[in-house]
Amino acid sequence: MAELRSRTIELLAPAKDIACGIRAIDCGADAVYIGAEQFGARKAAGNSLEDISRLIEYAHHYFAKVYVTVNTILTDDELPEAVSLIHRLYEIGADAIMVQDMGLLEADLPPVPLLASTQTNNTTPQKIKFLEDVGFRRAVLARELFIEEIRDIREQTSIELECFVHGSLCVSYSGQCYLSYAIGGRSGNRGECAQPCRKLYSLVDSEEKTIIDKRYLLSLRDLNLSEYIEELIDAGVSSFKIEGRLRDEAYVANIVPYYRNKLDEALARKQLRKASSGRATIDFTPDPLKTFNRGYCDYFLHGRTDTIVSPHTPKSTGEPLGTVTCTGRDYFVLDATHDIHNGDGICFFDAEHHLQGTNINCVDGGRVYPSSMKSIRTGLFIYRNYDHEFVKHIQKADIIRTIDVVFTVRGDDKKLLVRARDEDGIEVSGEYPVSGDTAKNRDMMLDTIRKQFSRLGDTKFRCAGISVDLEIVVFIPVKDINQMRRDITDKLWRQRLNSYVRQESVIHRNNVPYPEKSLGYEANVLNMKASAFYKRHGVEDIRPAMESGIDSAGKKVMTTRYCILHQYGICRKAGKTGTEYKPPFYLVDETGKKYKINCDCKKCVMELYF
Repeated sequence: MAELRSRTIELLAPAKDIACGIRAIDCGADAVYIGAEQFGARKAAGNSLEDISRLIEYAHHYFAKVYVTVNTILTDDELPEAVSLIHRLYEIGADAIMVQDMGLLEADLPPVPLLASTQTNNTTPQKIKFLEDVGFRRAVLARELFIEEIRDIREQTSIELECFVHGSLCVSYSGQCYLSYAIGGRSGNRGECAQPCRKLYSLVDSEEKTIIDKRYLLSLRDLNLSEYIEELIDAGVSSFKIEGRLRDEAYVANIVPYYRNKLDEALARKQLRKASSGRATIDFTPDPLKTFNRGYCDYFLHGRTDTIVSPHTPKSTGEPLGTVTCTGRDYFVLDATHDIHNGDGICFFDAEHHLQGTNINCVDGGRVYPSSMKSIRTGLFIYRNYDHEFVKHIQKADIIRTIDVVFTVRGDDKKLLVRARDEDGIEVSGEYPVSGDTAKNRDMMLDTIRKQFSRLGDTKFRCAGISVDLEIVVFIPVKDINQMRRDITDKLWRQRLNSYVRQESVIHRNNVPYPEKSLGYEANVLNMKASAFYKRHGVEDIRPAMESGIDSAGKKVMTTRYCILHQYGICRKAGKTGTEYKPPFYLVDETGKKYKINCDCKKCVMELYF
């Protein structure tokens, strides 16, 4: 129990750019992850070293961390560039680098901690123990894991465990999807996924009998594990990760405070500490239903369910509102109390289960007047996918993160000695000359000193207390007191940055055996150093990555724990119906291309073949 209570728990937020990163820190994130100009798994979310450096400096004032993603697989030509980039990131203060390519561990890296990206397919205790033994500080767990599997990993390892708790879901195990590359040459392992999983497919059997026609059969709902924070802490998770490096500031400003609140409640109950300093204050109530979502699920955390897929649309449906009870020529009425506003966006599924939408022009009493009444009928369920007032509030929100500070003021009629000590025990002091007559009203002057030192609205601090003890109280102009306050808080802000201690970690090469002796293209080995890494760890047969240019025809291009056959009632292992259909089964895309489905029932996974 003592070991459990010594842990710090981290809320990790995405940063598309420096603005999103700073907003995440202000909203209470203990760490942010951001992509550099190259080699990130979200190629569209790259950032300059200058911007990353500014974000690092801002975060470190709060003892928050910045992790940089260099998590694509690399060619032999790219590897030296990636190593050079990591050196530069270390020089500007990055706290850790998130990587996928094992070739980097054969290179001359600076002493910066390495985090094993979820792209390294972290699903078993054996794999994660290996990552720990070769020098990784942390492993990002596969999203598909059952809670029991997370517990097993924790029991057999001591590496930090990072777990996704919110955001979009990849239908395939991360790092094990080659569908985008096979179709059009855009590899998810290279940061260029075209998201073919969000396209329309039909499910047919071996006789081409259509079982399901033109649905988004691979498109999953979004993840929301906010109700299971304590359970995940008990299972051994120390970093709670929000997905969304392509999302905007509004997403960050809504979702980060929501999880900050949830996490703080859990930490208080479990007597654990958060991983950074300060307290975020926001002037609105965060609500994940008002941010982009396809409907939420807890994925496989508590086993297999039938509520993880979004077959009718890959787009955001947003917030459920209610059912239409009656309609007029240009209005409708809902069965539930609502707060629909002018300018809101609503959506619904028409009779053919296609997502439709319109804007709201006016609300009068219980009547809602949309821009178009097309397809709106009695019995239709309405969602709101854009809350105009909520978005406007977030954009104008007063969000500030402050650090508690206590002031001590001592002195006489010649000088004041001011000390400021913050919540982390960091202390600065300043000596300020004073001159003037003895104050006519001693108590009023002391009260003025307290009041002016407490006015920290233009700083990142919050006054948690002030002690004033003066031998002789002289009159001090308010402007002079304000200057003392500004000077001492500026000193403290600078001292916080100087006091930040960055963790370092050196990779010591060893020959700890890899759990397997043979690796197929699914190991994503694209360069000679990655091959050398696995050979040093006892792997005897290493096949090149799919992205090396091998022919994808007939190859497995997706491995997923989600099973379409189970989802739609034709899984024989589960004892479901559908025996009138003859295997093997296929997915057929809009071009007529067929993908064979293979179910590995022993592992309870579905595989898709090109």
